[in-house]
Amino acid sequence: MANLFTRIKDTVVADFHGVLDQKEQKNPITHLNQYVRECENEVKKMKFLVEKQYTMKQEFTRELNQARVMLEKRTRQAKLALEANEQELHEQAMEEVKHYETRVEQLTDLNDKTVNDLETLESKYVQMRHKLKDLYVKRLELRSRENVARAHNGMNKVLQTDLVEKSVSKFAEMVSYIERLETQVKTDYRLHTLDARLAGLEKSVATAK
Repeated sequence: MANLFTRIKDTVVADFHGVLDQKEQKNPITHLNQYVRECENEVKKMKFLVEKQYTMKQEFTRELNQARVMLEKRTRQAKLALEANEQELHEQAMEEVKHYETRVEQLTDLNDKTVNDLETLESKYVQMRHKLKDLYVKRLELRSRENVARAHNGMNKVLQTDLVEKSVSKFAEMVSYIERLETQVKTDYRLHTLDARLAGLEKSVATAK
């Protein structure tokens, strides 16, 4: 059942990411995006483990310090009991001394190992963060190159010889059409002016008679 839920969850996540990258389905950047997401998740997991290891280191250090304090205390008390001829108390205190000596030794080893493990984890965590940052930069670079390539592609379509020739031809047709309109307007104006002048002349002659 758990495996079934895991597969369902993975399918839903994959579909969700597919929707996010739907506009880039034919773009290799889609795969890079998926890889970046996986790396981001791994970095988050590593961060959690580093923080957990740091917490355990603090706990080991606290336990070690407490054991050292008790060792020093029981050693002093055992000496005091011996000086006071309290043999039974001295023996009980010495048992405690041996117990705390063993604990201090054990905790010292564990604490040292925890510190070394933490340093290793922190080093790898830093490397992972740098790797993730490199991926961000690489993705940005690829997106920039893709954008430039698309821009050049669009420009080349506009600047292709046949398109330019068609554009020039269309422009020439527009110029010719406008020139014809302008000629027609000037002709109509001259004719209108001539008609008006002749009509005025006829009217003047008629009035003079």
